[in-house]
Amino acid sequence: MLRERFNDALKQAMKEKDVLAVSTVRLILARLKERDIEARPKGNADGIGDPDIQQMMLGMIKQRRESIELYDKGGRPELAEKERGEIAIIERFLPKAMSDAETEAAIKAVIAAVGAASVKDMGKVMAALKEKYAGQLDPSKASQLVKKLLG
Repeated sequence: MLRERFNDALKQAMKEKDVLAVSTVRLILARLKERDIEARPKGNADGIGDPDIQQMMLGMIKQRRESIELYDKGGRPELAEKERGEIAIIERFLPKAMSDAETEAAIKAVIAAVGAASVKDMGKVMAALKEKYAGQLDPSKASQLVKKLLG
């Protein structure tokens, strides 16, 4: 599903002559191709699934936020603004982020579903959250909340 959206977005951006969108979607597609190739030896000939694609895009956003910070410190506002534009384009493909209350409710539901009782079960809870809510919640915030709820 996401792969089709990338190709459609690339065509649309090319029609609209949106240079930033074209380059950003091409970056996403290139990274996706790299990840697909990396997945082949693991027996995944069809490429990675949507949850892994969403994780990949979250990683791309994280990289851009780090770059923005460095560009701002280095006095390069034009480069920082370009990175912000790329983040906005990447975020178009991600599901809406969950609020804090929604995140807590989702974590409580997953804890109950996997039968987690202590911090030792945190790995199971995080794996289930990543699978079910990929791209919708911040993994670092989720892990802190899981620790709090299981501790």
